[in-house]
Amino acid sequence: MIPARRPVAQPIRWQQLWREAVTNALELLDLLGLSAHAESLLADGDAGFPTRVPRGFIARMRHGDPRDPLLLQVLPRAAEALDVPGFSDDAVGDLAARSTSGVLRKYHGRALLIATGSCAVNCRYCFRRHFPYAEETAAAGHWQAALTSIAADTSISEVILSGGDPLSLGTAKLAELGAGLARIPHVRRLRIHSRLPIVLPERIDEEFCSWLTDLPLQKVMVVHANHGNEIDAAVSAACARLRECGASLLNQSVLLRGVNDNAPVLARLSERLFAAGVLPYYLHLLDRVRGAAHFEVDAACGRRLIEELRACLPGYLVPRLVREIAGASSKIPLETAPMMAPDGRIE
Repeated sequence: MIPARRPVAQPIRWQQLWREAVTNALELLDLLGLSAHAESLLADGDAGFPTRVPRGFIARMRHGDPRDPLLLQVLPRAAEALDVPGFSDDAVGDLAARSTSGVLRKYHGRALLIATGSCAVNCRYCFRRHFPYAEETAAAGHWQAALTSIAADTSISEVILSGGDPLSLGTAKLAELGAGLARIPHVRRLRIHSRLPIVLPERIDEEFCSWLTDLPLQKVMVVHANHGNEIDAAVSAACARLRECGASLLNQSVLLRGVNDNAPVLARLSERLFAAGVLPYYLHLLDRVRGAAHFEVDAACGRRLIEELRACLPGYLVPRLVREIAGASSKIPLETAPMMAPDGRIE
């Protein structure tokens, strides 16, 4: 008798993993064996910014360690309620850069689309944690207002998808945008900024890869990892799939106190990124958004860290240290950046 063939296990769809994310900080601590630390670690509630962490990302955290660098990025803490001079709701001047709804014009030749307000993970240092997403979403109306604005400006050669996280949209919704951009002759590149390949690598599925491969534009994927422990086998596999789709892969990190503010940690991050086929791109000083002051690392420390990295890494693995200043025509390399006073004034 021929034995019955066992059914092939189907991969869990990313939408299901999204729905199963932890949205309660107490549950997060319990999963890590840290319930006894709840009173000393947690904010009162979620400090006005909801908790959201995929379970696969939690699995990369160190059990029983209240200072785990991945945990610190997502755990709401009492320090978020402090009113610190120089920290504001709109740290990088997004609101002043609005043109059409959901379209920001900050830099020559580029249009940034706020695709959605949704994210797979809510990072506590997020510079758009106070952004009015309900009023500013480029994906509304099948992207038509955004596409009309881009088509009318022949100086735009690159469209940048941001959010929220644009990969929280379904692939069919992204395909609507891709088809519209492909009809605009002066648009040559689509750049997608996403944390999902890091925190929810299952998002880079067959449907998404098929769309990205067929997209008739140059493709740049900017992922966001801050610590080498974020990069596991699943993340590396997702990055490999993105490369096979023809995307150039870059990484942006944020310099965060207690997370990655030492050279060995940053060096290991660069090495692990490059092993996964991702080029270290930017290391940002913290955007001074209200609720994130406890993460700030000063510019002098950032400069020292970059010098230490130059001494131990090849140049292509040393990210550029930058700061974003509201109203500036580009990101500011720190070597030429003006200093910022504690109250937020530029000196």
